[in-house]
Amino acid sequence: MVFSLTWLPEVLESAGLKVAEQPGWRTRGHGDMGTVRGVMCHHTAGPKNGIMPSLGIVTNGRPDLAGPLAQLCLGRDGTYFIVAAGRAFHAGPGQWEGITSGNSSFIGIEAENTGLANDHPWPDVQMDAYARGVAAILKRIGAQPIMAVAHLEYSLPAGRKPDPSFAIGSRPQRIEAMVEFRARVAAIMGGTAPAPVSIPASDSKNRPTLRRGARGDLVKEIQAKVGVAADGVFGSGTEAAVREFQRNHGMVPDGIVGPKTWAAFD
Repeated sequence: MVFSLTWLPEVLESAGLKVAEQPGWRTRGHGDMGTVRGVMCHHTAGPKNGIMPSLGIVTNGRPDLAGPLAQLCLGRDGTYFIVAAGRAFHAGPGQWEGITSGNSSFIGIEAENTGLANDHPWPDVQMDAYARGVAAILKRIGAQPIMAVAHLEYSLPAGRKPDPSFAIGSRPQRIEAMVEFRARVAAIMGGTAPAPVSIPASDSKNRPTLRRGARGDLVKEIQAKVGVAADGVFGSGTEAAVREFQRNHGMVPDGIVGPKTWAAFD
């Protein structure tokens, strides 16, 4: 069954963000969502090194809790990994703005961070992508910035959860950091924040950045590099093969052939 959040990639990409769709995400979930009312922000408490080392756990779950554990993962380089289009087990008991059905009402984002002082401050590119992604989703569902809630704000009893660790310190300090984050989201939604830095349109050899939907001889060149039929059409099969190439070369598997991927092909 294909679940309802299939609009996530388009919304995030339209906000200028990098997106990596994970295999099977459209049919992954613990049933479908209810009416989406907001976004819940988390950190993974995973390993310190790597772009998104917690991706497997968020996708497949833990011994005590079945995956998916969030719809979205956010890597340290600002890439959104789309995990599920259905309901995820990320909220637990709690309340925000009168809403107690966290898993059914909030899209969960698990951002890679240990949650400790050894992983603070967060990378600027990750924080920028976090705010822009949340803003894009809230605009899509017609919600106000107040509907971006930290897991620590939602969870009951109070103090049960500490994430996300935008600030290292006491619970009031972390809540204040979330208030500042919502102000950043509001600025983006209101059009007063600067535009994000996008993937370069071409590389040093003047080869364009290509993604799904592109056609032509350069697509055939890409297809030859990744070992798929060279028909000149950048479809889902080519995208999957590009992602696999990127994974094997320690790159963000976003399926987009920009300057870094062209350089790796060379």
